[in-house]
Amino acid sequence: MKNRIYCGSTDLSQKGQVVLLAGWVQRVRNLGGLVFFDLRDHTGLVQVTPDPYHEDHDHLYETAIHLHHEDVVEIHGLVRRRPQGGENPKMATGLLEVVATRIKVLSRATTPPFLPEEADSVQEELRLKYRVLHLRADRMQRNFRLRHRLSQTVRRYFDENGFIEVETPFLVKPTPEGARDFLVPSRLHLGRAYALPQSPQIYKQLLMVAGFDRYFQIVKCFRDEDLRADRQPEFTQIDVELSFTEEPEVQEIMEGLMARIFQDVKGQTVPVPFERIPYHDAMLQYGSDKPDLRIPLKIADLSGIFASSEFRVFSEALAGGGAIRALNLPGAGGYSRKQRDDLLEKAKSWGLGGLVFLQWLPAGITSTVAKFMTPEQMKAAAEIVKAQSGDLIAIGADRNIEKLAVGMGQLRLWIGRELNLIQKDEHRLCWVVDFPMFEWNAEMNRYQAAHHPFTSPVLADLEAYADQPGKIRARAYDLVLDGNEIAGGSIRIHDREVQKKIFQHLGFTPEEAQAKFGFLLEALELGAPPHGGIAFGLDRLAMILVGADSIRDVIAFPKTTAALSLMDGSPAPVADEQWGELGLKRLTS
Repeated sequence: MKNRIYCGSTDLSQKGQVVLLAGWVQRVRNLGGLVFFDLRDHTGLVQVTPDPYHEDHDHLYETAIHLHHEDVVEIHGLVRRRPQGGENPKMATGLLEVVATRIKVLSRATTPPFLPEEADSVQEELRLKYRVLHLRADRMQRNFRLRHRLSQTVRRYFDENGFIEVETPFLVKPTPEGARDFLVPSRLHLGRAYALPQSPQIYKQLLMVAGFDRYFQIVKCFRDEDLRADRQPEFTQIDVELSFTEEPEVQEIMEGLMARIFQDVKGQTVPVPFERIPYHDAMLQYGSDKPDLRIPLKIADLSGIFASSEFRVFSEALAGGGAIRALNLPGAGGYSRKQRDDLLEKAKSWGLGGLVFLQWLPAGITSTVAKFMTPEQMKAAAEIVKAQSGDLIAIGADRNIEKLAVGMGQLRLWIGRELNLIQKDEHRLCWVVDFPMFEWNAEMNRYQAAHHPFTSPVLADLEAYADQPGKIRARAYDLVLDGNEIAGGSIRIHDREVQKKIFQHLGFTPEEAQAKFGFLLEALELGAPPHGGIAFGLDRLAMILVGADSIRDVIAFPKTTAALSLMDGSPAPVADEQWGELGLKRLTS
């Protein structure tokens, strides 16, 4: 079949030529004496009809009328223009057809549980069980070709910029922090286990200590955690590390990568450099550490305006060390009482205790709690949130500033969707920087690393807040695209003494740190360069670029949200003999 051409590449320039095609039968139309069928491959469709003047026409006709959906056939035929009135403007090849002089059935298909072109209308469980059918759909074929171009662009870009691709191991030492490990019991060393890597983090740092200077890898990672639309137990990272570097250089190189990706993969231009937003400002203005900048709204702080308010909700929030925040709903000033009540119910589901509304009506600004506010306060609030006549202002208050920030962030996203404010024709990227080094884990009653335990702190903070870990900033940075975190990175710790201090803040004894991370600590004593890097979620980035809602649409054989593969039945039962070889016993329910 080396002379085969693709169905979607046939065009009128081949009119009068004999071509060889092969693919799947999409549909058959028997008009009684005339039969047509659409032949499909990954490039598209082309209409085929038996040659009515061929000496073997009867056999051709009989073969054609007995074709079924998803039969695989090979066609020899002549390209001709369709008769006038028979064109199909919905097909890229709709001006032509192939008149078959030979139809060879290569493989018969049983009745499929669904047709590829109908896959999006069936239940996801069925699509996942018969994944090979779903992958034949035109949308899925496009998704994976875009993902291929994305991977190729990444490799070319890093090669051009002096990076080398190095593979790191899949069977590694289990280490604490982060998500739960997948463990692989050892047959040769009973009672011991490898872990599948959550990321190549420690290994890429060791490569920097080993003098490789600039490394990258497109690599599988594994995390045994609860799943959701953009999370899988196995996923792919674009992993990057540089020596003798600082934040600006890492960020500049990654901005160049994103500009190249959008140009090569989407044919679009994204402006660089990207905006840098400190973590504190992101939480205040957007209620999220992954702000969607396509929504032209910012959360405003009204604590100062209502500092002397006698309204109990406001005064109690401020007295408890909290805040008062507000958002404008452009054009929603005419919301009915029911619409406002419905929004209140949504606000409670986002963790907000409630909302106070200011309506800017033609007669002026009014509120159901106007008796607790002066006209000057209401006017000042409207000015800060940049409201105008016809708008609705939603105000939230809470003693817990973090809870208030997240709730207002959810309200902002809802406003963007509900009022069609999201500028979907453009992509917005930004860096979020100056993250906290630690976050408090109430269940464990100790601090844990907000990023990972090898992230470098701001050294001045490490000294100034030695007894207040929550105030220490990390030299970490996240890259955000359209409200999605697509990459996270940091400058790493290259000084053993600093690493020891971080382990102490995380509650590790010196013996525990040595037992878990001794190989890294020992490497840091052998002359470690300053280094830093970043890791992209390739699946999530591909999902955004193709416009999908789930990373399952860009992973060939994904798992369900219960971590099951419906296609091959994994995880599968294992015989007692195999468990015994590992020194284990099968659990029975």
